[in-house]
Amino acid sequence: MSKLRPAKITVNADLGVHIIDKNIYGHFAEHLGRCIYDGIFVGKDSPIPNDEGVRIDIVDALRKIKIPILRWPGGCFADEYHWKDGIGLASDRKKMINTHWGGVVEDNSFGTHEFFRLCELLETEPYVCGNVGSGTVQEMSEWIEYMNFEGESSMTNLRRANGAQKPFDLRYFGVGNENWGCGGNMRAEYYADLYRQFATYCRNYGENILYKVAAGPRGDNYHWTEVMMREAAHLMDGIGLHYYTRVGDKVVTRTQPDGNEIYLRDNDQSRGSATEFGENEWFGIMDAAWFTDELVRKHSTIMDKYDSDKKVGLLVDEWGTWFDNEPGTNPGFLYQQNTLRDVVSAAISLNVFNNHADRVRMANIAQTVNVLQAMVLTEGEKMVLTPTFHIFDQFSPHQDATLLPICLDAEDYTHGEKAMPGLSVSASKTKEGDVFITIANPNPNSGVDVTIDIRPCAVKTVTGNIITSGKMQDYNDFDSPAKVCLENFAGAKPTPTGVQAMIPAMSVVAMKVK
Repeated sequence: MSKLRPAKITVNADLGVHIIDKNIYGHFAEHLGRCIYDGIFVGKDSPIPNDEGVRIDIVDALRKIKIPILRWPGGCFADEYHWKDGIGLASDRKKMINTHWGGVVEDNSFGTHEFFRLCELLETEPYVCGNVGSGTVQEMSEWIEYMNFEGESSMTNLRRANGAQKPFDLRYFGVGNENWGCGGNMRAEYYADLYRQFATYCRNYGENILYKVAAGPRGDNYHWTEVMMREAAHLMDGIGLHYYTRVGDKVVTRTQPDGNEIYLRDNDQSRGSATEFGENEWFGIMDAAWFTDELVRKHSTIMDKYDSDKKVGLLVDEWGTWFDNEPGTNPGFLYQQNTLRDVVSAAISLNVFNNHADRVRMANIAQTVNVLQAMVLTEGEKMVLTPTFHIFDQFSPHQDATLLPICLDAEDYTHGEKAMPGLSVSASKTKEGDVFITIANPNPNSGVDVTIDIRPCAVKTVTGNIITSGKMQDYNDFDSPAKVCLENFAGAKPTPTGVQAMIPAMSVVAMKVK
């Protein structure tokens, strides 16, 4: 296998200013397919070991990657979810049809209390998304009161009657989801007014201050960001951006004269196979991951016009790869495998989020279990950790570390007439004072020698790990659970001023430098 010309990375270890918010490594769990039911939640009577219905082996696995925050209940499901249907005795809860995802019956056995129990077990921050699309201001206001008020009221008495004497002290709350599409097919101007109304009644209780998140744009809908920041920035703490890494897209976008976009569906369009692909499809996904950088920069520029102090966070609260569902599975369940391709593309996206830590305060990959780019796949009592699980394990030292400025000189990865940056890199200084560097090489054909200068410090030791595999299509399944996983990296050695390393083709390398 050939090598590219040597690359050089300069890390300015004394110039870090911004903190990489740990919530950039957040996750998303929707009532979709087998994410909640038959995934995270198996019920108290299941023979699978559980804690109040929450599957223990999944909890143990997810705690290892230090999930900082978990978004729930959607997604599109959030804007048809009525929270009072999901409290009280399970036998008394109202059943509904999940019209967005497979047309299955939702029995509401996993609701508010079960979600907070899950977050307690995971030791993670809850992030709840409220219903604007089909809900009311009163319904949303009462849900927040139910979760957060400690005094005497009908909502707190109801919560106590359902077993929670103390408030849940929820901090992160989303005011609607994808209201440009499945959340109501609204114009930006209309949703901006609705957001202002709904957000007004999202009250703070006691010392708990809500972090209010506005539903932001789909991909490059810059008009949506412009309108929301102009009309409602003073009432929000964050705005969500949704962008899925995919080549085919079933959604056809049409821009109207007023700048608003409408979204039509083309069910004949394929997103491609998650496991059967060649270099064309590999390159397309890497290119789509790199587009994240352009999106973040352009949306941030618009936000800077109205918020030069960067008080409002850009939250990429849905992201990840999206392919056709696995053959033989319900198309509405969005069940897909993930491969080495997903690992490298996720590393590119995470490095982008890190490098924009001045504005990006959260990102939530979709979705945690059995859906899209999941961390975990289950089949009955069996469980397997996907390659994507290992990238979150590998990148975890970046959480709450100080972003370090870098300079990169590397040869592009070219395929046909197209090109992209040959390496994706981010660096941080951990609380222990170590320099932590993550490098993704998207080129499936060539490794590259890298010289890393770390200024100003004298390097003593370097340790590292790597995720790669023999084929770009490799994945983990129940028969081969460790084909793509985290392994020790022996390809780096310290130099007086930094590190010398060889980054193999189609790999992600992390190094901790002391």
